[in-house]
Amino acid sequence: MTRDAAEAIKGLTEPPFADGVRISTTSESLNGHGPALQIGLAPGPDARDAVLEADGVRIYIEPQAAEALEHKVLDAEVEGDEVRFEVLEQGE
Repeated sequence: MTRDAAEAIKGLTEPPFADGVRISTTSESLNGHGPALQIGLAPGPDARDAVLEADGVRIYIEPQAAEALEHKVLDAEVEGDEVRFEVLEQGE
């Protein structure tokens, strides 16, 4: 996770909004490339989720999403009140 992604998640998960964010699979990719993933606020992990804690934030990752995210980095771009997350190859 990049510093920008950590800061964006911190802003989204300040109490009372959520405890963290959850990355899971969905039926359709929004950009037409790669696996179909979604990110959303979460009160906590589901029973089988992997939990990543870094830079003061928590990310809950569904098992199928974890496979797709191997060797990847979560980044974010913030414009005003909008946050856009992006999954990058490590080293980009």
